[in-house]
Amino acid sequence: MSQLPQLGRGFLLIWSATPGWTSTWIILLIIQGLLPVATVYLTRLLVDSLVVIVGQGGTWESIRPSLVWIALIALVFLTKELLRGVSSFIRTNQSEWVRDYISGLIHQKSMEIDLEFYDSPDYYDRLHRARSGAASRPMALLESTGVLLQNGITLAAMLIVLAPYGLWLPLALLVSTLPVLYVVMQHRLRYHQWMVKNTAEERHAWYHDWLLTARETAAEMRLFQLSNHFQLAFQRLRERLRVERSALARDQGIAEFSAGFVALLITGISMAWMVWRAILGEVTLGDLALFYQAFNQGQSLMRSFLENVGEIYSNSFFLGDLFDFLELKSNLVDPPHPAPFPEVLQSGIRFEEITFYYPESDQPAIHGFNLDIAAGQIIAIVGPNGAGKTTLIKLLCRFYDPRAGSITIDGISLPDFSIRDLRQHITMLFQEPVHYSATVRENIALGDIESSPDMDRVITAAESAGADTQIHRLKEGYETMLGKWFEGGTDLSVGEWQRLSLARAFLRKATIIVLDEPTSSMDPWAEADFLRRIRQLAAGRTSILITHRFTTAAFADVIYVMDQGRIVEFGSHQELLTQGGRYATSWKEQMQRWTSAQKG
Repeated sequence: MSQLPQLGRGFLLIWSATPGWTSTWIILLIIQGLLPVATVYLTRLLVDSLVVIVGQGGTWESIRPSLVWIALIALVFLTKELLRGVSSFIRTNQSEWVRDYISGLIHQKSMEIDLEFYDSPDYYDRLHRARSGAASRPMALLESTGVLLQNGITLAAMLIVLAPYGLWLPLALLVSTLPVLYVVMQHRLRYHQWMVKNTAEERHAWYHDWLLTARETAAEMRLFQLSNHFQLAFQRLRERLRVERSALARDQGIAEFSAGFVALLITGISMAWMVWRAILGEVTLGDLALFYQAFNQGQSLMRSFLENVGEIYSNSFFLGDLFDFLELKSNLVDPPHPAPFPEVLQSGIRFEEITFYYPESDQPAIHGFNLDIAAGQIIAIVGPNGAGKTTLIKLLCRFYDPRAGSITIDGISLPDFSIRDLRQHITMLFQEPVHYSATVRENIALGDIESSPDMDRVITAAESAGADTQIHRLKEGYETMLGKWFEGGTDLSVGEWQRLSLARAFLRKATIIVLDEPTSSMDPWAEADFLRRIRQLAAGRTSILITHRFTTAAFADVIYVMDQGRIVEFGSHQELLTQGGRYATSWKEQMQRWTSAQKG
């Protein structure tokens, strides 16, 4: 009973996706449900007419009624075949619409939820279970319900047909199928419990499969000869899952055989009783034929009815997983009356006494952190891995909220802005930008897709980023397909991808610019040109540069040195060298390594 709300929501979801197709489908089901009953009655009339033919010696008058019943039976069968084809066509359309509709809901929810969900294995388990049934479960529910409704109509009519021969016959029909109901329900429940328990193992198997087949891992797999290791890991997981699944199927088969034996025994008793009545002359041969068809079909329908109840019961569990995912709530919400975001910063950005823990971590990534960034400045944040540099940017973009403290822009707290407006005014050059398998033009246009940038703006952004030279070398120029996912795609070097990412940043006229390790893969000559172009991009805006390279940091107006979630030094490049602290020491070490590399 606890699954009933899920069924109602599942039907409502299907109706929302395809109201027209669903209405037509219901009408056809009712018609298809009544046709078998018509066949049974027509068969009875045909058999009785054949008895008359035998008694009258085959005269035309005796044969003519039989021809009518034969024609009507043929018409019923023809109608059934026609409606079966129409129903198949409708289900195909319903399936496509529902699958796309649910995929859209999952995509929307995946983009709505907070970034912290991606830090939780539980989220990936939920996503895996939701996606595994998203394409098929709602339509399987619809299919099962359709068969249930159609068979229910036919079964009700068959029970009415059997009742005149003995009121105990419909009861016997019901009792003969109760063991099947028990077996079906038990199996569906055990299977869903098994699926939930093994979600993480299924994902592990998928992960090993991805490692063995993905382009991103191909080179390292071959170089370090890792294929056997991950193949064995995959096979061990699959073997355990396969053995457990096989045991479930074996137990189901044994239980179904036992239930079927009970049903067969009751059928045999009922049929023997009806034959005895025919011998005594209490019923006609037509009655016997009708009884046989009605009882036999009724039992088949009852089994199908109960199996579909089991399917619906099973699908309701998977629908529960889908709705469980769709009900995930974000902790980050917009204020009732968002403040307008400043187009040009006046005072700047302030981090005040910020403390932040990543989900499921008991160690703060940042504790008691303070930082003032003046409007229009280019500042650099340097420090070792784990110092908290990237965490600051995640907080500034409001991917997370700090546990304590506040972040303000021109004196307005971040939660007072709408999330969409805040992020619309920030552009970012990621350390590892996404390599979109799309054309060069589309890759750049994604920087400000909502404004539908024209070709002139795309070209200007590419020229500003210094990406135009590499683009002109490509066979199709701006219409060249990038990446290796699709036919005709061309791959780029790491530095070339970064140039395209910079072009995206140029395209978006944001108030705040964030650059995360923008020159990590560049040689000194490319770095100098890159930084010059970033200076153009940053003109009149507030910019934050995160880097490990001190030659890049030296380009900033003010450099902040971070360690263990705190600012330990700050000043211009020359001021920090004069102070002789941590920055100056690291600068000398980097210069010595660079000089040694040049000599080598």
